Amino acid sequence: MKRLTLTELKNQAEAMELERAVAWLRSLSHEYGEGAAKLADKYYKRLEAQRKEMARLEAMQVMEREAYGQGYKFIGGVDEAGRGPLAGPVVAACVILPRDAVIYRLNDSKKLSPEVRSRLYDEIREKAIAYGIGIADSTYIDEVNILNATKKAMEVAILSMKVKPDYLIIDAVRLAMDIRQKSVPRADENSLSVAAASVLAKVARDRIMEKLDGKYPGYGFSAHKGYGTAEHIEAIKRLGLSPVHRRSFTKNLTD
Repeated sequence: MKRLTLTELKNQAEAMELERAVAWLRSLSHEYGEGAAKLADKYYKRLEAQRKEMARLEAMQVMEREAYGQGYKFIGGVDEAGRGPLAGPVVAACVILPRDAVIYRLNDSKKLSPEVRSRLYDEIREKAIAYGIGIADSTYIDEVNILNATKKAMEVAILSMKVKPDYLIIDAVRLAMDIRQKSVPRADENSLSVAAASVLAKVARDRIMEKLDGKYPGYGFSAHKGYGTAEHIEAIKRLGLSPVHRRSFTKNLTD
């Protein structure tokens, strides 16, 4: 039998599940020596990282499992993005994930890079049983205040879903809806479905702000997404308010 090169060993290992790859490479260490042993160590580190990630994801499903245990079938995680900025909408999302969903690196959107968020945005939408996105624009925020606008965006997200949740886990907000709810501070760090909602809301809002940057140039919306950075405040003082600025948030900047 032809002796494989280390590159060929690696290529075959890549096609295997990690546990099998580690066992296979270790079984070859007597024949291939240090090269196979080092490859085995590399794949073992990957396996340990995978196990650690699975344990983290499992720990983020405690609230979902409690709801399943009470007989609920469609657990919706709800979160928002954009409560604090000076400009642009507040965007909310609701996501129902399958019980057995595995989405590596899913976490509170604030802990993820834009590149990872963008990848997860597509994966969440592909794997979700259902999801919805709701938007409350800057005019509505000024009319009803940011908390009520946030609640409205959440309700719109939920009502837009093809499969309606029968239980909601929400990040620190309660809604006037006839659905059983669990309101938890920092739920986006402790619930997988809320983390998924946080990613959808954040990516959707960021993309809105990038489009608004083209419509209202000079404010830097693509860079700061409407938050009150020094550059943004300086632009407001120089250019005045755009139609998408929140008047109730920026009054002291234009007096």
